[in-house]
Formats: sequence, structure tokens, C-alpha cells
Amino acid sequence: MAPPDEGRCLLSIFDDIKGKAEELIHGHEDVVKDGIEKVGDFIDDKTGDKFKDQIDGAQSAASNFVDGVAGEAKPEDPA
Repeated sequence: MAPPDEGRCLLSIFDDIKGKAEELIHGHEDVVKDGIEKVGDFIDDKTGDKFKDQIDGAQSAASNFVDGVAGEAKPEDPA
């Protein structure tokens, strides 16, 4: 069994990676989403659509992540 601190360390690493990804995405949302689509299409082509459902799910999750980052970057409208 792994020590309890090891789990926290892994979460910290993933948080760092997520933060860096968010920084890279800001201002480039369309380019990133286009890349996600192209990579998914490439994988589908190379695998003969064998994993199409899984790839489509991953594309959707990645695009939703980009949309979430883009939503956080937009200033809120004053009410």
C-alpha cells in the first residue's frame, strides 16, 4: 500500500499539469480544439474506426475542458 503522502503528491502534480495546460490554452482555444479534432480523426483513420466511440468520448471531454478554460477566462458581465 502506498504511503498517504504519495497520493497528495500525485494530485499536486496533476494540478500543476492542469494549470500549465490552462495557461497554454488561453487565447488559443480554436487552435487547440482544431488539433483535438485532427488527432481524433487521425487515430480513427489509423485504427479503422475500431475505437471510434472511445476516441469521440475523449475528443468531447478534451473540447469541454477547453470550453471550460475559455469560460473562466471571459470577464463576467456586470448585472
